[in-house]
Amino acid sequence: MNRLVNSPLLWPVLSLAVLLAVNVVLTPGFLSVRVQDGHLFGSVIDILRNGAPTMLVALGMTLVIASRGIDLSVGAVVAVSGALACAHIAASADPTSAGTVITAMGIALGVAVGLGLWNGVLVSVFGVQPIIATLVLMTAGRGVALFITDGQIVTVGSPAFRELGAGYLFGLPVAILVSLAMFVVVGLVVRRTALGMLLESVGVNPEASRLAGVRHRSIVLAVYVFSAVCAGVAGLMIASNISAADANNAGLWIEMDAILAVVIGGTSLLGGRFSLTGTILGALIIQTLTTTVYTAGITPETTLVFKALVVIVVCLLQAPKFRALARGAFRPRRHAPKPVAAAAAPQVPDAEVGSAEAAEMSRL
Repeated sequence: MNRLVNSPLLWPVLSLAVLLAVNVVLTPGFLSVRVQDGHLFGSVIDILRNGAPTMLVALGMTLVIASRGIDLSVGAVVAVSGALACAHIAASADPTSAGTVITAMGIALGVAVGLGLWNGVLVSVFGVQPIIATLVLMTAGRGVALFITDGQIVTVGSPAFRELGAGYLFGLPVAILVSLAMFVVVGLVVRRTALGMLLESVGVNPEASRLAGVRHRSIVLAVYVFSAVCAGVAGLMIASNISAADANNAGLWIEMDAILAVVIGGTSLLGGRFSLTGTILGALIIQTLTTTVYTAGITPETTLVFKALVVIVVCLLQAPKFRALARGAFRPRRHAPKPVAAAAAPQVPDAEVGSAEAAEMSRL
């Protein structure tokens, strides 16, 4: 029982359950799932599909944060990836062919790998602070995406390209299946091999891991490349879902959602131990919260405020010091026992004292 209470996944699970319960109260059929044309539809399916890009970006962000880093450029990589793919498809002679779509996706992911290498080299080789190294690409990357699209929204009409973000496979959206597959692969790699332990050692103490023979630079470089690849796939999903590349809005603030998902999931920003399952729960909480705001009829502009409130509450509930203070506040106070008074000496009447003194004088 104590292990369950102290689990870092307890509060994210409870928070997600509370959000789902609120949606059920607002919309009684919120959890219902129906089958239409062999495909699953429903609010829960929409949450999973719309949250798939955030899940992917948050997975990459988890490994970066575990290495004691941060990646603020994932939103820009999302924009660049979608812009490259749509621009290539729109400019090709046969935009509907599968070969054109595969080539466009390959170009986008290849550039994403190059952007990840850029961040990784700056951080691991040249020792630039991660927040500064990725902030440079965060600023310049969106400008590159706008340059690729000439500041316009590039639309494509390729059914093959639309399959990634809006297609279905085995009754489920392809975006959900891609995110789950990535989660399973990463989970097996970092938990069934020594890579996860080496990554945690680099995050806890890079110098000690280097002295122990761990190739910490290679690990740091690899996690930034992986983060960029996840962002590139997320960018393809977003562009595929709307059949267009919007360099201004694609991936906007997704880096903040990814960081919040990682923190909600229990991964420390100081590096070290991490939780992929907690990250997935955090991404689902963020997407469910967005859906709740829309369902309740609240203006979308206030979504960020509700996100901040939920993150603060969940992080406080996870903090050991806050839990200790809360337990101390609700624990009944024990009153200290009253001190026992010393036994008073027996009072002797004045008359007896006087007679005793007279008898003593008579003896003398």
